[in-house]
Amino acid sequence: MRARPKRAAREPTIALINIVFLMLVFFMVAGTLAAPLDGDLTLVQTRDLEGRAPPDALVVHPDGRLSYRGDDVASAADYLDRTDAETMPGDSGPSVRIVPDRDLDASQLVRIAGELRAAGAARVLVVTERGLE
Repeated sequence: MRARPKRAAREPTIALINIVFLMLVFFMVAGTLAAPLDGDLTLVQTRDLEGRAPPDALVVHPDGRLSYRGDDVASAADYLDRTDAETMPGDSGPSVRIVPDRDLDASQLVRIAGELRAAGAARVLVVTERGLE
């Protein structure tokens, strides 16, 4: 009797092909989630606009001092007493916009937001500068 020659084991290429195919499908779907802009659309440029805080926003200075429409405010509760902030549908209190200075310490910003929430604000919205290059 002769011994049968051993055949080399086949590599499982089918599994590799399946993985590559699934990755291809994933990237095709993920790449088309956002609809492209029209080719003839020209976006507005806001680089040259003068930035100003919203008129009803509470401004927080680098030293933690609060001001509203140019006047100093003693506390977050005092600000809520002075203003008629709008109440969003479904909220239990007013929505407050605050404009912090870039150099303000983050812990002070969190403290002030907590004071506003404790004084009755349902939402505290932080207004920031967004730079698109």
